Amino acid sequence: MNIAVTGAMRPNPLPRGLDDLLSEACRIRDAHWGCAVTYSRKVFVPLTNMCRDTCGYCTFVKHPSSPEARIMTPEQVLASARRGEREGCKELLFSLGEKPELRYEAARDGLARLGYARMTDYLRDMCALVLAETSLLPHVNAGTLADDEIEALRPVSASMGMMLETISRRLTRRGMAHHACPDKVPVQRLRTLERAGLRRVPFTTGLLIGIGETWEERIAALHAIEASHRRHGHIQEVIIQNFQRKPDIEMADHPEPELEDMLRTIAAARIILSPEISLQAPPNLSSRHIAYLGAGINDWGGISPVTIDFINPQHEWPEIRALAASCKTAGFALRERLTVYPRYLLDGGDYLDPAMLSRVSAMAGAGGLARAQHHIGETP
Repeated sequence: MNIAVTGAMRPNPLPRGLDDLLSEACRIRDAHWGCAVTYSRKVFVPLTNMCRDTCGYCTFVKHPSSPEARIMTPEQVLASARRGEREGCKELLFSLGEKPELRYEAARDGLARLGYARMTDYLRDMCALVLAETSLLPHVNAGTLADDEIEALRPVSASMGMMLETISRRLTRRGMAHHACPDKVPVQRLRTLERAGLRRVPFTTGLLIGIGETWEERIAALHAIEASHRRHGHIQEVIIQNFQRKPDIEMADHPEPELEDMLRTIAAARIILSPEISLQAPPNLSSRHIAYLGAGINDWGGISPVTIDFINPQHEWPEIRALAASCKTAGFALRERLTVYPRYLLDGGDYLDPAMLSRVSAMAGAGGLARAQHHIGETP
C-alpha cells in the first residue's frame, strides 16, 4: 500500500472570512442534516492505559512502572459494560494505548497472564464477550491497525476509529508533540484509514488541533480524510478536538486553541468534507460548546452517564438532559444515535457483517437512529 503525504494534500487555505465560513458551513449542515443534532450514549472502557507512544499532550497513558498502569480483566470489562447497560447506554467504547507489548515487558507479561500475546487479540475477545453478555455495541479505538487486525476485529465491532490528528511530519521532530511516537508517523495513520476503507469498516477519525500544527496542515489533513472517503465511502464521522492543557503532560504550558480557532476549523471541515460525513466536536472540552452549532457540527460524539472521559479526565461530560435543553434553545433537537450511522444500515451495503447488521438494525428506529431515546423517554 503506497500512501504518502503529497503536495496534492497541501491546498491553499480557504480564502474566506470567518463569517462567510460559518454561514457556508451551516448551509451545508442544514441541507443534509436538518435541525437535529445527535449523540451516542456510551460507556467508556479503557482496556489498557499502557502505550508504546509518548505523546506530549497525553495524560491517559501510564508508564508500566506507574501504580496506575493496568490491563482491565474480563470481569472488569463486564462490570463496566453492565453499569452502562443499566443506564441506557448502547455503545461500549474500547479505548486503549497502542501496542504496549511491543515496547514493554510488563505489558507482555500482563497479556500473557490473560492468555494472550497481542493486545488486539485480547481486544477482539473482549468485544466478543460484550456482544455475548450484554446488549451493547462495541466501538473500537485501538489506533493504527494491520490488515489482519482489522479483519479480526470487524466481525465483533460495530464500528472502529482512529484519530488521524495531523499529517504534519514536523510534529515527529525532537521537542514536538509526536517525537518518538512510531504510531503517530502520518503515513502509518493514513495507511490505517485506507485499510479500514478497503475492508468497508464504518470509521471515525478526526483532527486534534492546537498541538503545534499550522492552519495549512489542518486543511491538508482534512483533504487527506476526504480523499480516503471518496475512494471507499467509509468515513462516518470526523471529530474536531481541541488540545487541552493538563498538569502532568510535557505540553502543560502549551497554549490552548481559542474558540474562534475551533469555529474556523469546524467550518472549514464542514465545507471540505462530503456532506454525508458527520461532523462532531466534544462538548466537555469547552464551556462554550453550544457555539459549535453555529460552525456546522451535527453531532456531539459519545457522552457517558456512567464513566468519565479517560482521555480528558478533568473535563466532565455535560448532563445529557441539560445538553438537550441547550440545543433546543439554539433551535436543534438532540437525538440519540447508535455507534453506526443510519446510512450504513439503510443503504443495504456490506459495511457490517450479517450478524452485526441484524443486531444493530434491531436497535434502530425507522430513520436509523436509536429506537429508544433514553434522554427523552421516546421510542421513534
